[in-house]
Amino acid sequence: MTGQQAGIPTGAGASVTRGIPRVNLMPRAEIERRRRTALVRAWGWGLVGALAVVLAAGAAAFTANLAAQQALAAEQARTTALLTELQALSEVGSALADTTALEAFRAEAMAGDVAWEGELTAIAAALPAGTIVTGFDLTALPGTPAADAAGADAAQAAAVTGTLTLQSASPVDVAEAIRAVRSVPGVLAADGRDVSSGTTDGPRLYTSVLGVELDQSVYTGAFAPAGTPEEGR
Repeated sequence: MTGQQAGIPTGAGASVTRGIPRVNLMPRAEIERRRRTALVRAWGWGLVGALAVVLAAGAAAFTANLAAQQALAAEQARTTALLTELQALSEVGSALADTTALEAFRAEAMAGDVAWEGELTAIAAALPAGTIVTGFDLTALPGTPAADAAGADAAQAAAVTGTLTLQSASPVDVAEAIRAVRSVPGVLAADGRDVSSGTTDGPRLYTSVLGVELDQSVYTGAFAPAGTPEEGR
C-alpha cells in the first residue's frame, strides 16, 4: 500500500510531524519499576545528605572537644606552675614566720637585758638631797635594740617605760625632781603623775610618782645579733 493509497498526502506538499505519542504504550510494570527506581534514588540522596550532615556535626564536635582538651591541658599546666610557685612561697613564708617568732622571743628576752641596777642608781644619785627611790614599775617595750634597725638612733628609740616612786621627808619639788631625772643619760622623758603625803606611825612623808621613758642605750647588748655593737652601760 502506498501513501497515496492509504490516504496519506505524499509529495512536495506533504509533511510528517513526529512527537510523543498521545497514547502511552509503555507496560505498566515498566512504569512502576521506573517510579520505584526514582523513589529509591531520591531516598538514597536524602540518606547521603543526612549522613553528610551527621559527619559534619561529628567533625565539628570533635574539633570543639579537641580545642577544649587543649585549653584544659594548658590551664592544668598553668595551675601546676602556680602550685609550684605557691609551694616555694610557702617555704619562704615559713622561714619568715620562723624569723618573726625568733625575733618575738628575743624581744621578750630583752626584758632581762636592761641594766636596771645601773640606771636606777644613776637616777637616784641625780635626785635632790633627801629624796629617794622607793619603788618603780618599768616595762621593757617589745622590739629589738636600735642597733638592729638600719638608721635607728639608740638615743631616740624607746626601750623601757613606766613609773618611779619617790619619797622625801619634806615636800618634794616635783619640777626639780623631773629636771634631775631628765638629766640622767638614757632617760628620754620624765613627767609628774601624782603627789601625795601621809603618815605611818611616824613623821609625815611625801610621795611623788614620775612617769619615765628610757632609751635603748639601757640595754646591755647581751641578746644583740653577732657583729652588732653593744648598747648599754
